[in-house]
Amino acid sequence: MKNELVLELPTDIRSIEPAVQYVVDHCPNCPTNSGKVNLNFRVGLTEALANAMLYGNGHDPDKCVTVEVCLTETRIEACVTDQGEGFNPGAVPDPTSDENLAKGGGRGLYLMRRLLDEVCYNERGNQVKLVLNFDSDVPLEGGAQA
Repeated sequence: MKNELVLELPTDIRSIEPAVQYVVDHCPNCPTNSGKVNLNFRVGLTEALANAMLYGNGHDPDKCVTVEVCLTETRIEACVTDQGEGFNPGAVPDPTSDENLAKGGGRGLYLMRRLLDEVCYNERGNQVKLVLNFDSDVPLEGGAQA
């Protein structure tokens, strides 16, 4: 069984929490009591949406963010696309290295990579795909687990 959702959000950070809640509420196959969904997925999607709105769209209220979600019995995939120029995720410094601890950038990307099973970007850098597997027997590598 496969379900799909598509949301178009304004570039308004107040729309993030209701959008994330809507996705989780419309996830009939999600183990909703799962810490992986309630923590890992929620945080990952929240960070992706915030990055798209704040950095990708540059707070521009005339731009929107699209969220495409594909739900199967074993996983949830979310693609978040902004209307910005894109970026090179490999060029973002590691926020956990000593020289970057006091700097403000890169923490959202770090959290997404640690909390989700897969995080990948399109070539332009204006779309991120987040994947969370429901199978609890597949641990996240080194990531925080709920």
